[in-house]
Amino acid sequence: MTAGLQNLKHIVVLMMENRSFDHMLGSLHAEDPRIQGLAGNESNLDTTNEPARVQPLAEFQSQLDPDPNHHFPAVHQQIFDGGPLNKPTMSGFVKSYYAERKDVNHSRKIMYYFPKEKLPVLTGLARSFAVFNGWFSSIPGPTLCNRAFAHYGTSFGQVSMDVFYYHKQPLSVYERLINAGHSAKLYYFDEASSTMEVVNLLQNQPKLFGTYDQFLEDCKSGKLPQYSFVEPNYTDHEDAGGEQIACDQHPDHDVQQGEVFVASVYNAIRQNPDLWKSTALLIVYDEHGGIFDHVPPPSCTKDGFTAPPDQTGVPGLTFEFDRLGVRVPAILVSPWIPKATVVPGPGEANGRVFEHASIPRTITQFFVGDYPNSTPREQKAATFLDLLSDNLRPDADCPVFRT
Repeated sequence: MTAGLQNLKHIVVLMMENRSFDHMLGSLHAEDPRIQGLAGNESNLDTTNEPARVQPLAEFQSQLDPDPNHHFPAVHQQIFDGGPLNKPTMSGFVKSYYAERKDVNHSRKIMYYFPKEKLPVLTGLARSFAVFNGWFSSIPGPTLCNRAFAHYGTSFGQVSMDVFYYHKQPLSVYERLINAGHSAKLYYFDEASSTMEVVNLLQNQPKLFGTYDQFLEDCKSGKLPQYSFVEPNYTDHEDAGGEQIACDQHPDHDVQQGEVFVASVYNAIRQNPDLWKSTALLIVYDEHGGIFDHVPPPSCTKDGFTAPPDQTGVPGLTFEFDRLGVRVPAILVSPWIPKATVVPGPGEANGRVFEHASIPRTITQFFVGDYPNSTPREQKAATFLDLLSDNLRPDADCPVFRT
């Protein structure tokens, strides 16, 4: 084991919402060609058969309205554009978004991306720590089934927004840890914007849950559990302290609020010296939200479930959970990670493929060991703690953000 692994006591996962890799981090390719971002000539044909090219014109809010469709049939179109299932072309994004408003000019905005200067927190962390070229959503579909893979290593055959997974095997990663005598907690934002997993995980186990304010206090006091999953605020709402603005970055919520939230989670860990040296923080997005990415999703190990055509919404298509969804931003943060690490993706030398099943696989393997009840998909998922090295970077070499 490296010194980084020997000192590792806490793993934190922060999962944001509905943005693709190219949309958020694609601009970094110009700075570092190792990052598999945008060359600037990528395009999709619009509904008038004209090419819509990628442009650095993404805005923080009010641009992707209505919300791009990211349910299974729409993502199927985005990836294959009517072509054969063995040839993902990534060419159907503009046509898919056109269906939401029937406005050709507006549909072309699905190709817009952020210049790095507009996302100083996310791009700053990506350049300072480890960015994954090949982290994909687990399913070419919406939020809940993808988040289920982060919690269970499977969605139990669901490709939709069905939330009910309780009383099923495999157990959630939280239950695995608790049953083995370890500590784990899912921190939701507050009661008005609570976790999507309450209905499944609250079964007589309130100890699995905490609020975002409790997360901040646990970081400060050194009481953070061994595994923490942190959720942003999904809704604009009022509380005793005033208005709380959604910070999940789901279109069309304010992306800047998400930047502040990411920085606050990072700073909470960073400002406790002992916690900082013993924690790995994974920042990742649940799925792409219907927004363009140019890297075709690869095939993957089946997880033992299928979704028939009446569930996929695509006539004649039974989904066998044998291919991944669209690529998303993923960054691993630790002072034990060499600066500006880029983890190669598919098609590159020594390329590796990660997905949300990598989360329970990594957490379980590190804290518990083998878990034979996990799905074949999770058992084959790549783990990521090998990125921690023997060398601890000095504080001055790690960024601090104002929040």
